[in-house]
Amino acid sequence: MMTRRETGIALVAAALATASTTSASAQSAPDPRHPVVARFGTITPMAGAGGQPDPALTYRVVFDVTEGAEKPDQPNPGLDKVARFVNLLGSAGIRTKRGDVVAVVHGPPTVSVLGDAAYGVRFGHDNPNTPLIAALTEAGVDIRVCGQALARQGIERQSVSANVTIDLSAMTTLATLQLKGWALIP
Repeated sequence: MMTRRETGIALVAAALATASTTSASAQSAPDPRHPVVARFGTITPMAGAGGQPDPALTYRVVFDVTEGAEKPDQPNPGLDKVARFVNLLGSAGIRTKRGDVVAVVHGPPTVSVLGDAAYGVRFGHDNPNTPLIAALTEAGVDIRVCGQALARQGIERQSVSANVTIDLSAMTTLATLQLKGWALIP
């Protein structure tokens, strides 16, 4: 027969074991607000709402990213929008193929695609978009930047993140992809 103290210790041990098991399964459970792109593009799942993604379709979408962050220490909201789209598709069980979702960056947010070293020279700290760009790339998103915008802003090609493709221009990329069937999301 257990003493009162031994019974108390056994109960605490059992509670701790249950809490750690619950905690471990909570960590391994998918995050419904970030089903594909972790930490970015937060969504609110809405089962039963109209306009749900159609698993029978092939989603080929190009985003025209012209919006920059308000401050250089914030991630680009246009790139976060791309992550939100990928997460919305993911909430319906849809995973796009690599390159079916394209983000074309140009204009003021061009600096969003700088590597950390070049961003640090301009702003004094690492690029807050680096983790977001890496997460999007891992999810199969093709991120491109306008070469004309780079030239106009005096940005050297080698300053661009390795996860970003430099295109001739945003205009030609956007037109070409739309003519090939990509849907445009401004």
